[in-house]
Amino acid sequence: MEGTKSGRKRIVSIDEQTAQVLRNQRKMQAEDKLKVGPEWRGASAYVFTTGWGEPIHPDTVSSLFPILIKRHNAHHLKNPLPHARLHDLRHIHATTLLLAGVPVHVVAARLGHADPSITLRVYAHVIRAAETSAADIYAQAINE
Repeated sequence: MEGTKSGRKRIVSIDEQTAQVLRNQRKMQAEDKLKVGPEWRGASAYVFTTGWGEPIHPDTVSSLFPILIKRHNAHHLKNPLPHARLHDLRHIHATTLLLAGVPVHVVAARLGHADPSITLRVYAHVIRAAETSAADIYAQAINE
């Protein structure tokens, strides 16, 4: 498996709910390991593996993503998910954080951008929308 583009490791904080999902996945993986026995080929470094414990290829996850969306939508007719690629989740994450007022340098660090100017360039349209919101907030505060 490849690392980051820069080759550096980074720590990305996650919320407790996400941590619990990952702990549950780890428990299921431990059950799989017991079922497979000595044929288990994996190391403990990977949370998501094949049924034999080998790391899954990133393209596998990408190709499964539209299938998972379709399966979700079949059971949630009133609240379907739009078509999206796996990589789109990265952009949704960054956009959500920026619109919520998280500082650009924090978002840049989460994305692994070496310099916040990369984040500013890629998400300039989002930042412009946040600036408009800031102007409205300021005007409202002055008028109170």
